[in-house]
Amino acid sequence: MRNSEAVVGSSQPLTGGLFASRELIIASAFLAASVVFGTVGYMLIEGWSLGDSLYMTFITLTTIGFAEVHELSNPGRVFTVVIGLFGIGSVAFVATRTAQVLLNTRAFRLRHVLKMVHSVSDHYILAGYGRIGNRIAQDLRRNDVPFVIIEVSPQKVEAILKQDMLFVQGNAEEDESLLQAGIQRAKGLILTLPEDRANVFATLVARELNPDLFIMVRTDNQSNKRKLIRAGADKVVAPYEIGADRMAQVLLRPHVDRFMERVLHGALNHSMDEVFVQPNSALAGKSLAGSNFRQRFDAIVVAIMDSDTLNMTFNPGAHETIKPNDTLIVMGSTEMIARLRTEGCSA
Repeated sequence: MRNSEAVVGSSQPLTGGLFASRELIIASAFLAASVVFGTVGYMLIEGWSLGDSLYMTFITLTTIGFAEVHELSNPGRVFTVVIGLFGIGSVAFVATRTAQVLLNTRAFRLRHVLKMVHSVSDHYILAGYGRIGNRIAQDLRRNDVPFVIIEVSPQKVEAILKQDMLFVQGNAEEDESLLQAGIQRAKGLILTLPEDRANVFATLVARELNPDLFIMVRTDNQSNKRKLIRAGADKVVAPYEIGADRMAQVLLRPHVDRFMERVLHGALNHSMDEVFVQPNSALAGKSLAGSNFRQRFDAIVVAIMDSDTLNMTFNPGAHETIKPNDTLIVMGSTEMIARLRTEGCSA
């Protein structure tokens, strides 16, 4: 990531940051002691109240330059010069060291992010962190799916950094940004850039860098779907059309929509998921009835996707055979689906 690397390359080592932190603590303690010293000094020398003495000390240390609280005596003026000489230096030192510590902390986090991005594999790359990209990122994070975000906006990068997500600051249309995000090790690319032109170009670049990559693209115009498919996209999604279809379903089939919403959001303690059947697993080569699927796993097989033809058999019968490398679309509790993966579909 070009911008992030520039920041990381100019940062100081972590030991320097710790040293600066210790200096900051010492300087802050000295500044606090100066405030106490000045306040007590004015009370003893001038006989002022605590409030007046503290205020005079504050405006002297911060060089605000307001008028004196009361007329100073000669000893009081000498005392003001003394605390000014010591205090002003402390304020400047604290301000400088505070900025340095903040910069070092950010640089350390950037170095950590860069290291993690270089080590991640079999992940998804999410290009674009707008409203849709943000929602996708939260869903991926909630399901512990590794991903790296590519975002060019400095403001959005700061938001990503605060949430401790992996990112590359750059343009998804450029080879360098995609390579920095590990496109050659990635499982898939999700393009949610705001313009279809940018999504088409990024798809072309990504497909050239990794011919086997799964690419899903968001489009605002369904008429651009063919262009994105020709550019190399595997799946094109139009969020506005999906939203419109969903609203229509609410009106036309309210009970079906309510059921699906509760299933997808786990309100029924059930969810839909896909499970890959590995060769030599317990279910491979057996029928649903022969494997006692329903009794063993208390889950419903909604569909079976054939590994060879990619055809999908909906509502398979009891004597439907589960072949190695098939994918089962199932509905059940989270615990049962996890058990199905480990006991039924793993070799």
